[in-house]
Amino acid sequence: MNLALNEARLAFSNQEVPVGAVLVKENKIISQSFNQSISKNDPSGHAEMNVLRDASKKLNNYRLNGCSLYVTLEPCLMCLGALVHARIGRLVYGADDPKSGAVKSHQELLNSSMLNHKFEVTSGVMRDEASEQISNFFKKKRIKN
Repeated sequence: MNLALNEARLAFSNQEVPVGAVLVKENKIISQSFNQSISKNDPSGHAEMNVLRDASKKLNNYRLNGCSLYVTLEPCLMCLGALVHARIGRLVYGADDPKSGAVKSHQELLNSSMLNHKFEVTSGVMRDEASEQISNFFKKKRIKN
């Protein structure tokens, strides 16, 4: 999670919402990234999506079986859907996202019977550090506006 937090710091320094993600398989880092929706003018440029794209290319497979994703913020609906389709094995995240989190904060969508893949979820890992990054980003943004 420390590496994901470092990625979130990179996002912050690039005026992106500070979310970072790291994908691991068999204790090896496959990919790491941060939010880049603003800089790339890409609504799907979330840290999780960037990592999934990169890891799929590196592993030459869109199925990421046996991989664990570490991300600083609870994934949104788009990212949750991509994680299901990628067949990740485990999700570890820091802070809950009360506005758009789709894993726990809103309807616990991972428990939906419509999903054809489930994975282990661990939440709250380094929650305070992750929450602080997000809070500081939006405080700074409000001051500028």
